[in-house]
Amino acid sequence: MSRRRHSDENDGGQPHKRRKTSEPLDIEDRLESLICRVGEKSTSSLESNLEGLAGVLEADLPNYKSKILRILCSVSARNLPEKMTVYTTLVGLLNARNYNFGGEFVEAMIRHLKETIKSNAYMEATYLVRFLSDLVNCHVIAAPSMVAMFENFVGVTQEEDIPRVRSDWYVFAVLSSLPWVGKELYEKKDVEMDRILSQIENYLKQRQKTHLPMLQVWSADKPHPQEEYLDCLWAQIQKLKTDRWQERHILRPYLAFDSILCEALQHNLPPFTPPPHTKDSVYPIPRVIFRMFDYTDAPEGPVMPGSHSVERFVIEENLHCIIKSHWRERKTCAAQLLSYPGKNKIPLNYHIVEVIFGELFQIPVPPHIEVMYTTLLIELCKLQPGSLPQVLAQATEMLYTRLDTMNVTCIDRFINWLSHHLSNFQFRWNWEDWADCLSQDLDRPKPQFVREVLEKCMRLSYYQRILDIVPSSFSALYPAEPKCIFKYGDESSSALPGYAVAINLTNAIKNKAVTEDIFSMLKDVQNPNQDDDDDEGISFNPLKIEVFVQSLLNLASKSFSYSFSALAKFHEVFKALSESDEGKLHILRVVYDVWKNHPQMIAILVDKMIRTQIVDCAAVANWIFSPELSHDFTRLYIWETLHSTIRKMNKHVQKIQRELEDAKQRLAKQHKRRDNDDDSGREDGPLEEQIERLQEKVESAQSEQKNLFLVIFQVL
Repeated sequence: MSRRRHSDENDGGQPHKRRKTSEPLDIEDRLESLICRVGEKSTSSLESNLEGLAGVLEADLPNYKSKILRILCSVSARNLPEKMTVYTTLVGLLNARNYNFGGEFVEAMIRHLKETIKSNAYMEATYLVRFLSDLVNCHVIAAPSMVAMFENFVGVTQEEDIPRVRSDWYVFAVLSSLPWVGKELYEKKDVEMDRILSQIENYLKQRQKTHLPMLQVWSADKPHPQEEYLDCLWAQIQKLKTDRWQERHILRPYLAFDSILCEALQHNLPPFTPPPHTKDSVYPIPRVIFRMFDYTDAPEGPVMPGSHSVERFVIEENLHCIIKSHWRERKTCAAQLLSYPGKNKIPLNYHIVEVIFGELFQIPVPPHIEVMYTTLLIELCKLQPGSLPQVLAQATEMLYTRLDTMNVTCIDRFINWLSHHLSNFQFRWNWEDWADCLSQDLDRPKPQFVREVLEKCMRLSYYQRILDIVPSSFSALYPAEPKCIFKYGDESSSALPGYAVAINLTNAIKNKAVTEDIFSMLKDVQNPNQDDDDDEGISFNPLKIEVFVQSLLNLASKSFSYSFSALAKFHEVFKALSESDEGKLHILRVVYDVWKNHPQMIAILVDKMIRTQIVDCAAVANWIFSPELSHDFTRLYIWETLHSTIRKMNKHVQKIQRELEDAKQRLAKQHKRRDNDDDSGREDGPLEEQIERLQEKVESAQSEQKNLFLVIFQVL
């Protein structure tokens, strides 16, 4: 009680101290909220909001300057593209009121830029360069010093023994800033800018583009050419220069404050030397610009900008940035996309759909997980049910018509997206529009696509539902009824070798047989590969595997969970039967024989068998590339299984390597503490033994990983 009373007295006796402690935090939170929310919908004009915020921040500078600097540097690099010029205007107003703060902000930005480049955060670095360039328009940074920075960036193209992607990024950083600042720089430093653009042109002319065919979504350039990203941006900048640097899409709030900003003192950027290339540098990989629509595809409303207009670049860049900022929250992301500034001047829905599919089909991997794009498009359809679904249907039809020249990886993603999307809208689709695929060979892309979509739809519903929603004329493309095939299922199979044992096994398992019972019964199965089986259960006996796996999977065929339980209960038997490489391969063959009409079950069982170490990754690869599966080689589930197998192998190796590194770090810390305590008598035995065991596991896993890749590469 006395302790409780003492605490209460302290709480009651020092209310002012507690309030003083929390007050700075409240002010800092308020400042951050004010800065982050400027430019959002308000009853007041943007100009009055900016002027008012600049006044508030100026008053708080004496006490919270470092906090304000940190927030402004953070939002300048954050992916808020439609608000970038709002923040540059705010910094311009602060610089006009407080020259020293403007200088400190510029220095902080340069430090931040160097840090982001050194940490390989090149997307963030691109926004920082763009932000700095726009500060020239706000009379914060002197144009000559910005030109000097661009000259240093372009100078990277002259470096020797560097990867081309390094110089590519520095060229992209310059070109992608010119829509914002090109006019201002040309008015002040036209000779120097011509020299920079000439250097870039020479670089682009001699630049090798061997990556282009690998990154293209389509192998044909009709109806839209597939341009390499730097080539496309260069064409857009050339057109912008021809148009005397006039563009009509970037919000420029600083123009309203020109009389104030033009009186401000400007700062010179400190000399910027691009950080040197190191072995740890990881640069952005090249891209191909995805084009699906042009002005003829949006017949009503605003006209879509041409592919080489800089407005197209600005719009697409901003939409990509919005997705990058909000991709974890699909509702927020969809709302932000649909409230894009200037949406009344452009066919926004067409731009959004094109950008989303461009990311989904990006090779080698999309920027975000594939399911995000599905959920985002579903959310967009819900928010704009009167217009966006029609644009999405138009895009789907376009993609279908171009399947013959589409990259196979992109077709797989298209299949996954469409089946998932349809499952959220009662599988409504006008299948008759795709009846042209019925007259084609079943191995052609269009029939294969429809068949795989229907199979994926079945995974998300059930077999009869597919038959009900798809016209009977498509029956040749219906998925098979997902039934288990038990070869010993009726008396007509009684002549098959192992039939009697299979029936006995089935009855025994139904009667709760244990592992020892199963081993005892399997001893009666003769090995067709030799005269006398050694009865130890470890030599390769294909009939023994067939009898056991067929019987067990048939009994567990009711559901996935039943099958998983069966694998777990008789794991010891599986391990004994899969001692040899031939045994592992034959187990996979039998799994396929039982579930050949249910590809999803095959994929899930193989995944489970890898996780439980019944089979290894190399065995799965050998099975996938075996002659028995050649007729399914183009099926989507086969490649899903292979990709999943590779990912598991890689993750397994990485996990053990991390465990080894952690153990080594713990041992190093123990040695350091021992040296500091001068305790030379302490033993590190257990930890050193753990490291030794982990080292062996790493070597074993790496050997298995190498074997997997050798199997794949030898076949390919």
